[in-house]
Amino acid sequence: MKIDNSLPLEYSTEENSNKILGFWIFLGAEIMLFATLFSAYFTLMHGTGTGPTGAEIFEITPVLIETFLLLTSSFTIGLGIHAMRLGNKKAMMAFFSVTLLLGLGFLGFEIFEFVHYVHIGAGLQTSAFTAALLTTLGTHGAHVTFGLFWGLFIILQVKKRGLTPETANKSFIFSLYWHFLDVVWIFIFSFVYLKGMM
Repeated sequence: MKIDNSLPLEYSTEENSNKILGFWIFLGAEIMLFATLFSAYFTLMHGTGTGPTGAEIFEITPVLIETFLLLTSSFTIGLGIHAMRLGNKKAMMAFFSVTLLLGLGFLGFEIFEFVHYVHIGAGLQTSAFTAALLTTLGTHGAHVTFGLFWGLFIILQVKKRGLTPETANKSFIFSLYWHFLDVVWIFIFSFVYLKGMM
């Protein structure tokens, strides 16, 4: 395996570069998934029937907390990648751990939000609006949950094997995934919650 030391560790082999390119292509498919969910939501958002509307169930405080947690986690994973590129394994693992804790906090708020919606009569079967809403939020939440496990395995690998071209590549690809989830959340925050509160 030929290593190019002029490149960042995660790009230092041809295989690593190909894996990163492949993951960008995968993210293209993920974009299509969420675009489909958003399209369905925008089509069905006024189909409330006898159920509540977004303005009646959305609360700004928990949504702002969720947004703060997830956007902060995007910043900390960026710091983790920076530490990785500097060869600072301990700092990289610490920033990745903080990222996962913030993601766990986000997920906790989202689960609480789901329970609250169901409790006030806004479940999956209440209306087309609530079905589309909970499907969109649930799909994002499932991706975050997967990301928490993935990130944990990355930390354990780096702890065991150190910073190698392989572990750096896996860490960088995970950071792309995490940033992608943050971008999706910005769309949810802006076009689902804020628009729905009007």
